[in-house]
Amino acid sequence: MSDLAIRVEELSKRYTIRLPGSQHDTLRDTLADLGSRLFKRTWQPSGSTSERGHSKFDQFWALKDVSFEIKQGEVVGIIGRNGAGKSTLLKILSRITMPTEGRAEIHGRVGSLLEVGTGFHPDLTGRENIYFNGAILGMKGAEISRKFDEIVSFAEIDKFVDMPVKRYSSGMYVRLAFAVAAHLEPEILIVDEVLAVGDGLFQKKCLSKMQDVGQQGRTVLFVSHSMPAITRLCEHAILLDSGTVVKKGPSHDVVSTYLTAGLGTTAIREWTDPARAPGGEIARLRAVRVREQGGRIADTIDIREPVSVEMEYDVLKPGYMLMPYFQFYNEEGVVAFSAHDLDPNWRRRPRPVGRYVSRVQVPGNLLSEGTMFVGACLDTIDPVIVQFYLLDLVAFQVIEKQHGESARGDYAGKMGGIVRPLLNWTTQFIPDSHLETDASRAQADAEPQAPSVRS
Repeated sequence: MSDLAIRVEELSKRYTIRLPGSQHDTLRDTLADLGSRLFKRTWQPSGSTSERGHSKFDQFWALKDVSFEIKQGEVVGIIGRNGAGKSTLLKILSRITMPTEGRAEIHGRVGSLLEVGTGFHPDLTGRENIYFNGAILGMKGAEISRKFDEIVSFAEIDKFVDMPVKRYSSGMYVRLAFAVAAHLEPEILIVDEVLAVGDGLFQKKCLSKMQDVGQQGRTVLFVSHSMPAITRLCEHAILLDSGTVVKKGPSHDVVSTYLTAGLGTTAIREWTDPARAPGGEIARLRAVRVREQGGRIADTIDIREPVSVEMEYDVLKPGYMLMPYFQFYNEEGVVAFSAHDLDPNWRRRPRPVGRYVSRVQVPGNLLSEGTMFVGACLDTIDPVIVQFYLLDLVAFQVIEKQHGESARGDYAGKMGGIVRPLLNWTTQFIPDSHLETDASRAQADAEPQAPSVRS
C-alpha cells in the first residue's frame, strides 16, 4: 500500500474575470450574454481578452503547474503572500472547486476548515451540525457521540450547543468549526488561516491540537502567515508565489527563502475599513508600522541602528486606563521580549476618546541578526479587558555586516541567541613573577639543544 496521502501533478486553476468598466448596456445584452454562456463556453488562451456582447473578460491563473507529494503522517505548511494561490490549492484538495488542468490524488478522509461557516448549515444547531459533519465524513452516529462532549468542550460552546449556528459570533463559529474538523478523526486535516479570527489563547489551543493530530500519524496541511507557527508546527513547507511552487523542503529552509526573498516580510499593516479593524468596544487598532532611525517605513534594519515600532489606534469609549504593548519573536517562535507602554504622560491615566499613536524604540546593537516578528496587543487596566491580541502582525530583517563595530567584532563564525547586545569588555593585566619564571623554563626546554662535540 502506498504511503502517500496527497499527490499533486501539474495542477492549474484558471478564472475568468470581468474587466473593470465593462458592463452590459441593456437588459437585452445581459440576457444575450447569459444565453451564450449557458449553451457555449469558449476559453481564450491565457492572458487574452475576450468580448461577449459589450463585456470584456480577462483570464487569471490562480495556480499553474503545481506538483508535489505529501506522505501519510506529514505536517506540511503552505506559505506565500496574499494572492499566491494558497487558498485555491486547499479548495481543490478539499474538493470544493475543480482544477482546470492537472490532477490531485487524495488518499484518506479529509476534514477541512477553510472559511468561517464552511460545511455548516446556518439553520441547524451546533449539535445538529456536529452530527451532520460527521455523517459527511462517513462516520457512524455512535462514533460521533463518543467525540461529542470533547468537541463541545474544546469549542467552549456548552451553553449554546442547541442554538442555531447563524446566531453564533464569528469566534464561536470558528471554534466549533475547528473542533469538529480536528476531533472527528480525518486522515487528512486541512486548515486555512481562518484561525486568525480567534483570540490568542484559542489560537494556541488550535496549534497544540494540530500538533497532537500530527503526532497521531495523521496528515496536516496548514496555511498561515505566521512563520513562527509554521516552523514550530510543520516539518516541511511549500512556498507558493504567483500560483507556482517556488520551493519545497524543511520548513526552516523554506521560511528563510520566503523572508530573505522579500516575499513575506511586511513592515506595515493598516486597516482602512473600521468595520474590519481588530478591536473591542473600547479600543480599535488602525495600524502597526516599523520605522528605521530616520522615520522611514523599513523592513530591513542595520543591527547597529535603533528601530521603532508604532501602534495607531482609536479609543472609542472614555474613562479607561489602557496598556498597549508589543511582543517580539524570532523565527523559531521564541519570545525575545515584551515592551509595555510606560509613557508617564498616560500611565494609569484614563484616556479620552480619540486617535493615539504609541511608539517604542528598540536600541541598536540589541537584537540578533535574522527576522524579528512583532505582535500588537492592548488591554484595559482595572478591570483587565483584552481589546486586541494579534501576533506576528509585522516583521523586519536585522542584518549585520562585517564592519567590526557590533557585538560580532572581527569574528566571522555563527553566533546564536535571540539578542546580541554590544557589551563593554575590560581586560586587566596582572604580572606574576612565578608564571614568568615557569614560562621561561618551558621555553628553554622547548628550544633545540646544540649537539655536543667531542675532541
